[in-house]
Amino acid sequence: MKKTALTLLVVALLVAACGDDAAETTTTAAPATTQAPATEPAPAAADVLDQVIARGELNCGVNETIPGFGYKDAAGTFTGFDVDLCRAVAAAIVGDSEAVRFEALTAAARFEALTSGLIDLLVRNTTWTQSRDTDLGLDFGPTTYYDGQQLMAKAEQGFSSGSALEEIEGATVCAIAGTTTEKNMTEAANAAGVNITLSTFEDFNVVIEGFKSGACDVVTSDGSTLVSRKATEGAAGEDWVIFPSVPISKEPLGPSWIQNQSRMGDVVTWTVFAMLIAEEKGITSSNVDDMLNVDGEASRLFGATEDELQTKMGLPADAFYQVIKQVGNYGEVYDRHLTPLGLERGLNALQADGGLLYPPPAR
Repeated sequence: MKKTALTLLVVALLVAACGDDAAETTTTAAPATTQAPATEPAPAAADVLDQVIARGELNCGVNETIPGFGYKDAAGTFTGFDVDLCRAVAAAIVGDSEAVRFEALTAAARFEALTSGLIDLLVRNTTWTQSRDTDLGLDFGPTTYYDGQQLMAKAEQGFSSGSALEEIEGATVCAIAGTTTEKNMTEAANAAGVNITLSTFEDFNVVIEGFKSGACDVVTSDGSTLVSRKATEGAAGEDWVIFPSVPISKEPLGPSWIQNQSRMGDVVTWTVFAMLIAEEKGITSSNVDDMLNVDGEASRLFGATEDELQTKMGLPADAFYQVIKQVGNYGEVYDRHLTPLGLERGLNALQADGGLLYPPPAR
């Protein structure tokens, strides 16, 4: 009996010891219960192309102060090269080039308008850069206008089209805020060893008014923008000169949209390519009905054959036919808005004509 009692006592002590160990283990593991539960995966972003189709209207961000590219007249009508690209995309998606709500944006506000969903597409003389393609979370379509930054000053102050960057020593240079222009100008001035005062404004009209009044000695922007304002200023613009002849930067301008919207991106990209292919083939808004079957590529692109690819993109088969019929090919749009300003095609000519525009095949 004593031996049995002793055995029971040892077992009891061992159980008690194990109980203490278990308590310590529980205490040590307790903090794990305070960890945040696993989060649910973020919902997928809404498909922008589906939204535009359902809405029946494209929300497009544009400029309203640059004649030839994006301009709003006294009647509130938007016109310009970029404006017509918005209309072309609307024609492709919903079959109506007038089904566009234009949102006039400053350079500083344009990206927030896109990332917030206020607009579906941005076509506002916007340069494709590495930071915008990555940091800002945008995707870019084909370059629709190859440009470069230049300066504009007054001949009465001793400037000419042959002036060099070094001649702006001590000048107050005005530019649009929120653009690549600011950093380009600072870097170019530093490289040339000249001291300048750089002043920026969100509204290009304010920049021009400052230039007229003498508050700005020099204005800098994309060369096309400077040509546009000089050409539309009447007598005052006759004294304005643009220099240097070789731009101080590369400014590939084109449409952009929110990142990872590949369906919308495909539509915008191929709308541009369709306009270029049509120009290559001599297909215009006035003869497109007679040119639908000029060759196999045209037949596919304009939905005249069963092997068309537009329906696989979520578009009507005749989507790009509507683009050309309602808006025109690239050359028609260029001649409508930019040729009258004196902007020669140059780099923006088709590759066959010595330019950089070269669309891939529609097949």
